[in-house]
Amino acid sequence: MGPKRVEFQGAEKNSLIADRYGSGEQPVIMLHGGGQTRHSWDAASRRIADLGHPVYSLDQRGHGESAWVASEDYAFEHFARDLVAVTRQVGALHREKPVVVGASLGGFAGMLAEGQENPGGLSALVLVDITPRIDMGGVSKIIGFMSDRVEYGFATVEEAADAIARYLPNRARPKDLSGLSKNLRLHEDGRYRWHWDPAFLKSKRHADPAEAVHAQEDMLTAAGNLACPVLLIRGQNSELVSMEHVREFQEQVPHAQFTDIRDAGHMVAGDKNDVFAGAVEEFLIGLRAGAEPA
Repeated sequence: MGPKRVEFQGAEKNSLIADRYGSGEQPVIMLHGGGQTRHSWDAASRRIADLGHPVYSLDQRGHGESAWVASEDYAFEHFARDLVAVTRQVGALHREKPVVVGASLGGFAGMLAEGQENPGGLSALVLVDITPRIDMGGVSKIIGFMSDRVEYGFATVEEAADAIARYLPNRARPKDLSGLSKNLRLHEDGRYRWHWDPAFLKSKRHADPAEAVHAQEDMLTAAGNLACPVLLIRGQNSELVSMEHVREFQEQVPHAQFTDIRDAGHMVAGDKNDVFAGAVEEFLIGLRAGAEPA
């Protein structure tokens, strides 16, 4: 049986769409990175659900099927406030605080939600290739790719696949493009465009270097406040997270666990999904064992 489509309300009463997998008591919320959709977690969500968790893979504001917000508020704290709203709704459904697995933008949302906006709202946090301080050159490369053809789009899904292959030359170009098609919208002019609000890139936190520095300082403060169990997963070939960044994070969050995944870049789950999912499974099993009475 496939996932069930569900709807939540964000901080601005904005519609947030999720896929729910599985059932059980300890809910898990999966948050994708910037420019992605909930479908980037399809395989990992199924594996985590098989452990006995209800898994909610969420389209964040302005992404996928979730609403494009009229306010055009797409700074990191707005994603965090949406997450707080969703965690409360999920918690009410299951009477248990959720675990959040956040990649890149999703990880920032998780750090700010737990470390600033709503401390104690999560039972645990998994950060996927994201730390408070990241390489800004890598960020510029990602934003450059996202900005390319925002208005013009692509004539076909195959053309979009070619663009990704040029951007990620070390990853094999998929023969089945059905997954990629979920990240594209077919517009009335017959062209395909990415499945996210172009206003997302206009946020000063993404476009202004000075604002980006302030955002990193906010993340450092939030990380220092994290008290729940934390797992940091890094792609060993990451363009954003260096070992220096990891060491700084470990100094701030000494109780955090760390896993480095070989032959994976920033898109860890896409590069090495089995290894990534296995690391998350091991962490969740450890949480469950720690919660059981001796």
